[in-house]
Amino acid sequence: MMKKLSALVLFLIVICGQVLAQNGVHPQSATYEWPTDVQVKQKLDKWQDQKFGIIIHWGLYAVPGIIESWALCSEDWIERDSTVSYDAFKSWYWGLKKDFNPVNFDPDSWAKAAKDAGMRYLVFTTKHHDGFNMFDTKQTDFKISDGPFKNNPKADVAKYVFDAFRKQDFMIGAYFSKPDWHSEYFWWPKYATADRNPNYDIRKHSWRWNQFKQFTFNQIRELMNNYGSVDILWLDGGWVRPRETVNAEVISWGARIPDWSQEVDIPGIATMARKAQPGLLMVDRTVHGPYENYQTPEQRVPKTKLDYPWESCMTLGDAWSYVPGDKMKSTSKVIHTLIEIVAKGGNLLLGIGPKPDGTIPVEVVQRLKEIGGWMEKNGAAIYNTRALDVYNEGSIFFTRNKSLKKTYALVLISEDEKLPPTISWQSHIPLKGSTMQILQTGEKVRWRIVNGKVTVDLPESFRNAKANIPALAFSFTSVE
Repeated sequence: MMKKLSALVLFLIVICGQVLAQNGVHPQSATYEWPTDVQVKQKLDKWQDQKFGIIIHWGLYAVPGIIESWALCSEDWIERDSTVSYDAFKSWYWGLKKDFNPVNFDPDSWAKAAKDAGMRYLVFTTKHHDGFNMFDTKQTDFKISDGPFKNNPKADVAKYVFDAFRKQDFMIGAYFSKPDWHSEYFWWPKYATADRNPNYDIRKHSWRWNQFKQFTFNQIRELMNNYGSVDILWLDGGWVRPRETVNAEVISWGARIPDWSQEVDIPGIATMARKAQPGLLMVDRTVHGPYENYQTPEQRVPKTKLDYPWESCMTLGDAWSYVPGDKMKSTSKVIHTLIEIVAKGGNLLLGIGPKPDGTIPVEVVQRLKEIGGWMEKNGAAIYNTRALDVYNEGSIFFTRNKSLKKTYALVLISEDEKLPPTISWQSHIPLKGSTMQILQTGEKVRWRIVNGKVTVDLPESFRNAKANIPALAFSFTSVE
């Protein structure tokens, strides 16, 4: 993912605009641009119905169990062993290729775990910033299929991941890093690697940058033509972008902004990719405009409802990739976050990292199963819904099915809270005579209007039996 600094300089809008202008960079509007292609719009509407997805980070970094790629980058916030030289570290890291042999790789078990969690779309890292490829690219030998795993029948990892998730009816997304720190066309061995950016002046060495652009185009063309149906091209590394698109968000990352543009011809890539994959969703993260078909706030939930397509990409633990001993979020935390995101009009893309042997940690599988237990009973309040103008009252969130005209009230229950005998809200009044159900059991509940508020009675038998439920969902037909 695009790592953000833990301590950021906060800019007022005016000040930020002045800083950008002084550097010849024009602040870009955060306004969402709706697609005009009919097939893209149809795919986008389908994607909005899914609500819950999984993003899987898996690469060389799994072998030592460290943060994905970023240890290679020389920036102030990066911590490495001070007794090891940078060149020695890079040599060690690149050399992990000879140790990456995931003999227990079983993508069908991955897809089943995600399906059991109630997830409905996948984003898989075909290549992260370190440049190590999890697909059988012909552009470089720095790939999983050119190491100790190369003779395995599933050596072309991305192919088998995509196939396994398609069999479970998932929408398929290919994560692809625009920067590639292993490529000599991005980090030229002639120079030191100062930070995340190209380590040479693109204006002076246009031939080298054009080679990188062609390299990028060729790799994405492989993904779009050789790996079956793909629904989403999820492009990470947002500092690789046209300079005129740099905005306040990019400035807030705290990284150096070079004096040159780092454009890789996304319009040309989109044309090629959509010829192979009609209706493909392009997600050029943070580069607002026609090639960011939905926006992707990272590790956060927007404060209010957003009236355009978006997803919060968040980790189940603290790390995107496999790190031994990583502390996972509770089942309740994930479900509460999902409810809030969906009520505000978004999707949740939850991140996990397989181990170097190719298995998903047992504790991760168990957590996904727990989440799925709630989703199996209450998913109607999540899937195929859209946000309402009044989407929240305290710990209660509201959604509505886009076609069935059913309204849902989702009540968050804290982990140490007992179910109350009654629950009340004042918006979204049920139609007179409307039936209200608890989705968890399907049983009908009594409701009434008291002082302009809906008051729902929870049967004592239900409260005793469901003491540890993380959230309640009620369905009804409302007045609106």
